[in-house]
Amino acid sequence: MSQMIRTKGAQALAEALKAVKTMAIATLLNLQGCEIGDDRAQALAEALKTNSTLTTLELGNNSIGENGGVALAEALKTNSTLTTLNLGLNSIGNNGGVALAEALKTNSTLTTLNLGLNSIGDNGGVALAEVLKTNSTLTTLNLEYNFIRDNVGQALAEALKTNSTLITLNLRNNSIRENGGVALAEALKTNSTLTTLNLDSNSIWIKGLLAFSEAFKVNLTLTTLHLGRNKTAGNIALVLLKSLESKTTLTTLNLGRKLIKNDEALALSEALKTNSSLITLDLQSNTIDDNGAQALAEALKTNSTLTTLYLQNNSIGSKGVQALAEALKTNSTLTTLDFQSNSVGDNGAQALSEALTTNATLTTLDLWHNSIGSNGALALAEALKINLTLTTLYLQNNSVGDNGAMALSEALKTNTTLTTLDLWGNSIGDNGAQSLAEALKTNSTLITLDLWRNSIGDNGALALAELLETNSTLTTLSLGYNSIGPKGTQGLYWVSQTTSCHILK
Repeated sequence: MSQMIRTKGAQALAEALKAVKTMAIATLLNLQGCEIGDDRAQALAEALKTNSTLTTLELGNNSIGENGGVALAEALKTNSTLTTLNLGLNSIGNNGGVALAEALKTNSTLTTLNLGLNSIGDNGGVALAEVLKTNSTLTTLNLEYNFIRDNVGQALAEALKTNSTLITLNLRNNSIRENGGVALAEALKTNSTLTTLNLDSNSIWIKGLLAFSEAFKVNLTLTTLHLGRNKTAGNIALVLLKSLESKTTLTTLNLGRKLIKNDEALALSEALKTNSSLITLDLQSNTIDDNGAQALAEALKTNSTLTTLYLQNNSIGSKGVQALAEALKTNSTLTTLDFQSNSVGDNGAQALSEALTTNATLTTLDLWHNSIGSNGALALAEALKINLTLTTLYLQNNSVGDNGAMALSEALKTNTTLTTLDLWGNSIGDNGAQSLAEALKTNSTLITLDLWRNSIGDNGALALAELLETNSTLTTLSLGYNSIGPKGTQGLYWVSQTTSCHILK
């Protein structure tokens, strides 16, 4: 049984203590964002010393300082049921981190500890690293945004050489540099349990990347590695990517925001031709252009494992998109393709539409902010009349207008697979809204329709309201920031009283 408390301060504490002390079957207590503070955290800690049922305690964003952190640590020394403790976004500091580390020396039940955004610093980080050498229950440790530097990275690396239980380690957005990166990579050569390591937004550069490329050759357990927003340097990045050719366990690789250019994209594509483990590849916010996209497209023609490819916010134009679309005609594994904020245009949309008529695996296509216009929407609509696998289509901010909306409406009359259609910010007026409403009178699969920030007035709103009187599948309709007046608002209000659809205005 869970207990969720959304009141503030003293009232929250009173309810929490009641839950902890008297509810013998309560297993989850959620106090996130309740302004608990140190004094109340100390009182809660006292209750935890005798409670024997609570397994999950959510205390994120509560202004808990060092004293509260120390008190909760003391409770962990005797509590024997808590398995998950979330203290993210507090201020427990060095002393709180050290106290929790001390508690973990004797606690034998906690498996998940979230200390993100707590300023535990080097002292707290080193203390936690030290306890990982002997603790045998913790499987997930989140230390993101904690001002952790190289010495903590090195200490954690030493712990990973002997620790046999930690599965997930999140060190995102700290100040780990070359020495820490090299040490962690070295630890991966002998560690046999860690599956996820997040080092996004640190300062790992040449030596660190080379060390990871070497670790890839022998590590057999790491499946997810995040290196986004670190530094790369041409040939060094190529070495890292080259190592993927022989890596057999890595399933998720995040290289977003790393200024990867076409040379690196080419190396990556070569690796993908032989790599048989990678499932998710994140290349968002790089500088990949048509040439890089064409290289990746060639790899997709033979790769048989990749299911998710994020390419948002690059410099890919219609030629790169056309190459990737051609690959989709034969690729049989990719399920999610994200082109958000590139330059697809109507020619690229046309190419993707042709691919969708034969591709039988893609379920999610994101074309947000790509200037496909009404012609691109028309082409995609034609594909939707035939395609039997796409379930989610994001077309936000593409200037499809009423003509594009009407074409998509026609497709919805026969399409039986699409569940989510996002048309946010597309200059759709009453005519487009009325066409969509008419189509949804017969469509029985669409669940979510986003029409936020368009130009829909009363007539369009009333048409959609009338639709909701009979449609039983649409559960979410977003209509905020349109031009709906009192009449349309009233119509939507009355139908909202009887429909199960959630209308967002």
